[in-house]
Amino acid sequence: MSPDVKAFFDDATNTISYVVRDPAGSACAIIDSVLDFDYASGRTDTRSADAIIAHVRDAGLEVKWLLESHVHADHLSAAPYIQQQLGGKIGIGDRIQVVQDTFGKVFNEGTEFQRDGSQFDKLFREGDSFHIGQLRGDVLHTPGHTPACLTYVIGDAAFVGDTLFMPDFGTARCDFPGGSSETLYNSIQKILALPDETRIFVGHDYKAPGREDYAWETTVGEQKAANIHVGAGKDKDAFVKMRDARDATLAMPKLIIPSLQVNMRAGQMPPADEQGDVFLKVPVNKL
Repeated sequence: MSPDVKAFFDDATNTISYVVRDPAGSACAIIDSVLDFDYASGRTDTRSADAIIAHVRDAGLEVKWLLESHVHADHLSAAPYIQQQLGGKIGIGDRIQVVQDTFGKVFNEGTEFQRDGSQFDKLFREGDSFHIGQLRGDVLHTPGHTPACLTYVIGDAAFVGDTLFMPDFGTARCDFPGGSSETLYNSIQKILALPDETRIFVGHDYKAPGREDYAWETTVGEQKAANIHVGAGKDKDAFVKMRDARDATLAMPKLIIPSLQVNMRAGQMPPADEQGDVFLKVPVNKL
C-alpha cells in the first residue's frame, strides 16, 4: 500500500514532520514533531504542533502513533503535547536506553532519571512491525548518527530520520556520543536494499548549493544513483574518511542542550522544582 503523506517544514530547525495516513481509512501516524523553542528567552511555543493538530482534525484523522526516528539534537519533540490533544502512542527505538545512559551522565541527572526507556509507550526493535489502520509499518534499526536511530518503512515509504538527506546533500553527521561513520554506512546499505521505487522521506533539508527550494522526498533508486556521499557505489573506507573529516568541521546544533534533555524524556521537560519552575542544565565543556 502507498500511504498518504503530508509534510510540515519547520523553518527554524529545517526539520520535516510527517502525517502518514492509511489511504483506506482515517488512521494516521505523526513522525518527528516539533515543539518550538526560543533558547534566548527559554520560552516554548506550540505553533508548529498546532498546525499538525489542525490538519489532523480538519481531515478527521485518528492518531495511532507518535513516532520518533531518534533522540533529536536540533529540535524539541512535541509528542507529549500532541498526544494530550489527539491521543496515540509514543514510540522510539529500544536503544534509547543507551542514549539515556550517555546523556543522563552528561547532564548529571542522578538516579531519579530512569534510563530504561519507560518514558515512551513503545520501544521498537529491528524487525518489529506495527499498523496504522490497514497500513503495515516495519522497523529497521539504522544507527550511526545515534545508537537509537530507526527507519520506519510504511507501505512503499521509508522515513529515514537523519540517516540520509536528499541526494545532493548527502548523509548525517556521526560525531555525537555513540555515533559511528562506519555504522552509518552499514545502516544506509540496509535502506538502499529496499526496492528502488521505495519513497524516502528525510528528516531535514538545508538546500544544497545551487538548489532554490527545500525538498524532502526522493527514492531508493535516486539515492543509490546520486547521493553525493554514498551513491554510485562509493565504498565504506572512502565514506568513513570523508564523513569523519567533514564532521570535524561542524559546530554543535544550536538547540542540542535543551533538545537532548527534553527528547530523552520522550518530549517531557525535566521535573519542576518545589515552586513549580522548570530548569534546563548547561553542561560546561562536556559536548
